[in-house]
Amino acid sequence: MARIRVLVVDDHRIFAESLAAALAAEPDVDVAAAGSGPAALRALERATAEARPYDVILVDAELGALAHGGALATGGVPALPVPRPEEPGAVDGISLVAGVRTARPGVRSVVLAEKDDPRCAARALQAGASGWVAKDCSLQRLLTVIRGVLRDETHLPPALLTGVLRELTTARKHRTESEQLVESLTPREREVLRCMVAGLGRKAVAERLFLSPHTVRTHMQNVLGKLGVHSTLAAVALARRAGVGPAEPVTVRLAGDVVERGSQLA
Repeated sequence: MARIRVLVVDDHRIFAESLAAALAAEPDVDVAAAGSGPAALRALERATAEARPYDVILVDAELGALAHGGALATGGVPALPVPRPEEPGAVDGISLVAGVRTARPGVRSVVLAEKDDPRCAARALQAGASGWVAKDCSLQRLLTVIRGVLRDETHLPPALLTGVLRELTTARKHRTESEQLVESLTPREREVLRCMVAGLGRKAVAERLFLSPHTVRTHMQNVLGKLGVHSTLAAVALARRAGVGPAEPVTVRLAGDVVERGSQLA
């Protein structure tokens, strides 16, 4: 029997433990649980190194939103770390989905939500999620979705479909408009914009591009003018809508621990 490797990523301790236990009882499912986004990234990396990659990750839509830490300690199971939002390296659910799509394209992502939210569901799909499932759905429904996304299916609740399509259509319109504005920039201005997306200040941009701070200031003013915005934050938001990435990869500090459970896991 082909086994399905599932990683549950949720910082709600009771829900995480209950879901992991329910999935572990399935004869064809091995399940692990991570209590934060960084812990999930660590688990994915370790699984790949051990040639036991995950097939599906189940990600809490509100990952990282808890105000207080805690740990699982029920039934003799090692505790899951529950991160505080202010901790360095915190990763929200949608960002985790996007990161997994880029770094682990073979892994399918399913978002678990307490309530239906068309805008958030649309963002999840844009980030690379293959499904959106209510946290209070039945285990059989969740298993159907897990097996479905492995067949390259996309699963959404019927009640969300119209709203999600509307959000995606609106987002595409905004993206198209943003892309046209970015295309009006010169190659050098696009380099400066990518540096702005990376969060670099004027001095850092000057050092990176071997320009004077005065020249960088002029380029930044030109970028804002051509994009029709009045602040760096607004320029970065527009750039992201247009698909402009940062000038250099953002280093994410991995932290946390991972708990594995499953009938055939050591």
